[in-house]
Amino acid sequence: MSLSPKKHGVGVDRIADAPDFVVIDVETACSRVSSICQIGIVGFRDGRIAFEYETLVDPQEQFSSFNTRIHGITAEHVRGKPSFADVHDVVSRHLGGRITVAHSYFDKGAMAAACRVHDRTMVDTTWLDSVGVAKRAWPDLPSHKLNIVSRHLGIPLKHHDALSDARAAGMIVVKAIEHTGVSLADWMAPPVRSRVPAAPPPAATGPLAGERVAILGQPRNGPLARRIAASGGRVMSGVGTTTTILVVTGDEPFGYIRFDAHYRKAEALRQSGGAIRILSERQLLDFLGT
Repeated sequence: MSLSPKKHGVGVDRIADAPDFVVIDVETACSRVSSICQIGIVGFRDGRIAFEYETLVDPQEQFSSFNTRIHGITAEHVRGKPSFADVHDVVSRHLGGRITVAHSYFDKGAMAAACRVHDRTMVDTTWLDSVGVAKRAWPDLPSHKLNIVSRHLGIPLKHHDALSDARAAGMIVVKAIEHTGVSLADWMAPPVRSRVPAAPPPAATGPLAGERVAILGQPRNGPLARRIAASGGRVMSGVGTTTTILVVTGDEPFGYIRFDAHYRKAEALRQSGGAIRILSERQLLDFLGT
């Protein structure tokens, strides 16, 4: 990685025209999060990079060999470079009053800690975690670490170089907006958590009295759930250790549905000696005489 300061597209004394959001990434010298030794900032406007700023920072701390193995920065690289106190005003002008993206809140914590250690005012910005954005946009990824998401989306990345990491985190937000149609303003809002529909109460008696029934493929307040409740069964929100029946709905209940997490859990419980039964919708209705 290049270890000389970069200031692309904008000098340190002026800011590019109104970016939609900025992204920051920092690297640290040791386990103390205040020990910032590199800062990368990228501004995005209309889905494109508007400016970039990067500098090495003398953390005025000892470098840990563990951290150096990650990012390649040593005490020699930062000798004669500005301290965090020296670059604070530049960073604050880039971030202040804007939406600031970081991949996890490590960078937010590091900035706050460095401000305290160097007796500088906290940067007044609104933070957006691009990890949370990635989780909502691509929930099926095995991990939402920066390198994993970047690889999935084809985003170039030189991992643990602050400027490259900031670029990648910003592109994740850009691609999430394109992928989902969710605007930046809406990404700033907390995710809407859908309420689990209430299940109908079980009848006091009936052929399913005492049974705890999970339904795969239909809502827990739908027609089948009401039929189960009317027969005395308690409709569950999912498969658990107390579930006694899993009902699989649909025309081909034991084909693709075998890959469902609830189905796999029911199979595991059954194989370990649990009392759970797995029935198709037709088998259940035949039992109920419907």
